[in-house]
Amino acid sequence: MVDGPVSSNIVRSESQVTTAQRAANLGHEGFTVWFTGLSGSGKSTLAFAVERALLERGVAAYVLDGDNIRFGLNRDLGFGPEDRTENIRRIGEVCRLFQDAGMVVLTAFISPYAADRDRVRALHPDGRFIEVFVDTPLELCERRDVKGLYAKARAGEIQEFSGISAPYEPPNNPEIRIDTTRQLEACVQTIVDRLAV
Repeated sequence: MVDGPVSSNIVRSESQVTTAQRAANLGHEGFTVWFTGLSGSGKSTLAFAVERALLERGVAAYVLDGDNIRFGLNRDLGFGPEDRTENIRRIGEVCRLFQDAGMVVLTAFISPYAADRDRVRALHPDGRFIEVFVDTPLELCERRDVKGLYAKARAGEIQEFSGISAPYEPPNNPEIRIDTTRQLEACVQTIVDRLAV
């Protein structure tokens, strides 16, 4: 993994608009809300529901969904450990740009490695990265599996599947832990209340 830019003939440009000016214009500050959990845990469902709740409050919010990103920005990546790390690195950089622009960006990525999530957190100013652990038991994720991925993984048809043939490292100290056996509305309210936007 490369730690810095490969190119040497680049110079960072600075905006003439401050973070405070963006917040004043939008009426809120930017955040990255990082949903992590197993496949089928409810990350996307929850992220899209929070996005709607925020938009109804006049908050500029947008969801970056794991599958959707792999159709475009990260279509060149597979699911091995190095590709998963690069997937999360790229998304972390995009999130930092959204957050700097004053938006609330919500992600829905398994992001199985704690070190990758920690690197994304480190890109953000203090308090602007909110990790949400969608804490759903593996058995329930398998029961919810509309794509049939767990069955394929258990049959050996899918390699490197988080929670089955590849690791998933749950967060030790997420800002929010969501029990998706609760009603969706209650889960959404917990997150919206925490953001206080």
